[in-house]
Amino acid sequence: MLAERRLKTSPMDGARLAKALDAQAALLPYALGVFAVSLPLFVWVGSFAANRVWMTASFAVFAINWGAFYAAVNWLRDDASQDLNRRARVQVLCGVLWALSVVQISAFAQGAGPARDTLLMLATAGAVLCTFFAAPYLPALLIIAPLAAAGPLVARFSQPDGHQGGDLTWGATALALTLGMILNQMVRRQHDLAVSHEELVEERLRVLEEAERTARSKSDIVATLSHEIRNGLTGVTHVLAAAAGKGGRAAPSREQLNAALDAAQDLISVLNATLDSETAESGRLNVETQPFDPVRLVQDLVLLDKPHAATKGLELAVHIDPLLKGRDKGAAVADALRTRQIIANILGNAVKYTVRGRIEVRVELRDGAVAVEVADTGPGLSTEEMEQAFEPFRRVERTGAGVNGAGLGLSLSRQLARLMGGALEARSAVGVGSCFTLTLPFDAAVDCELEEEQLEAIVTETPGAPRTMRVLIAEDDALNAAMLRAILEQLGHQVVHAQNGRRAADLAKIAEFDLLMLDHRMPVLDGPGAASSLRGADGPNRQTPIIAVIEGDGEEASEFLDAGADIVLRKPVSVAAVARALADASALDRNVAKSEAA
Repeated sequence: MLAERRLKTSPMDGARLAKALDAQAALLPYALGVFAVSLPLFVWVGSFAANRVWMTASFAVFAINWGAFYAAVNWLRDDASQDLNRRARVQVLCGVLWALSVVQISAFAQGAGPARDTLLMLATAGAVLCTFFAAPYLPALLIIAPLAAAGPLVARFSQPDGHQGGDLTWGATALALTLGMILNQMVRRQHDLAVSHEELVEERLRVLEEAERTARSKSDIVATLSHEIRNGLTGVTHVLAAAAGKGGRAAPSREQLNAALDAAQDLISVLNATLDSETAESGRLNVETQPFDPVRLVQDLVLLDKPHAATKGLELAVHIDPLLKGRDKGAAVADALRTRQIIANILGNAVKYTVRGRIEVRVELRDGAVAVEVADTGPGLSTEEMEQAFEPFRRVERTGAGVNGAGLGLSLSRQLARLMGGALEARSAVGVGSCFTLTLPFDAAVDCELEEEQLEAIVTETPGAPRTMRVLIAEDDALNAAMLRAILEQLGHQVVHAQNGRRAADLAKIAEFDLLMLDHRMPVLDGPGAASSLRGADGPNRQTPIIAVIEGDGEEASEFLDAGADIVLRKPVSVAAVARALADASALDRNVAKSEAA
């Protein structure tokens, strides 16, 4: 048990043991050869012995040992010998059998008459051979060598006139044991070098494979983004050129504007998915676990996709488990926004790829978890195509031709589900349809009634803020500032723009604002510096909520939050993302006001 426990905790020791056993096993054929050559000599000497019964017993012992050895050699070729502890016991037992045969020859020599001394010399030689062949594995050496040497030593010193021969036997066996220990140390040193070399080779192969995988991932990212960016920006450029009147083009129609808007939104979705996928791949994607109502979330998403499904003539139905209807307790425990992202992806795929028939969404309780199942009557996928669909930047050519996308939705959704303690599984049949099932943890004892503003921030595509706010934005890039101003004004808010963090900090010290939105990278004073300055100075905006606008790096978010920011908003911003951030900031502002009033 001790050896087994050591193998489990130390792979290095396990590798050494395997090397030692391999070295000893490699000597087994030579051991058989040596004993086979020695047998005629033993038979000739034994023929002079007076006790023929002992001679017969010796032959029987030799036959048993050879049979056991051949069985052991054959067993070492089987998969069962991969258990190192069992293999070590078998090899030690084989050595013990030959050591016992040496003991038997020593006992036989005691009644052999004139052949006694010669037989004891053969027994001593057998003990030396047992010591040599046991040397590669230290436990075998320490067990087999003393046992084999005991026979001739006891036989020598048991006779009154045997002290001279006993001294020779003692010297020979002691020398053999010493040389065996030296050989064992040399073999162990060689094994350590071999194991270290193998580990270095494995580490090098692992690093090389990781580098190749990273290179393939980066290549896929570049290829995907170049294609999607080129297509999206080309359409937007044509519409903007027509709007500007360049080239004698007529003003764009509403349909052209909608197409350009769709292309821009698709491009933003691709960029967001790519950033999320890379962040998740590097282990830096965080999820926030909180209780929420899965039924309300699913019903809202179905409502959003129904117009698109209706234009394609598809029936879109939702079925809620009766156990989930009318409950005032019980909620899914996961990241509500990430859950919405997953369900929107699999439901959007169902609507996108289904040409005719129906799409059915089911929300059920299964074994203490909530399951959201989306089944469609689309083209369906084979087993190989389904595996491909879950690989990043891989798209199924049979079904994905002519459809926009980066091939990241399903792989990212599965990663997000696992991060939240759930799973995303799929089954499909070609020509029949597909079914995707998202399972998430469910707590029956949690109150799932959320505040109205929080619920709107989770399930509404473009939630509105509860009141008009005066917002200070700090952004050095003119285009980004114009986009953010347009979104905020579209949502009904007043905007003041500062071109760097220092200007924003100065304005916040003299004028009162309801919200501060600070970009991360700015000249003069960056966003975290401005946030830290505002939190540390007295003024009307010391407790005002701060939204950090970052490029998507987790380190940037941590730096901003440590400096005093309350909410993180990642670029490129959208109306929905800004509206959710404003709703969160408004709820935070009210909570601060309540605590101050209390």
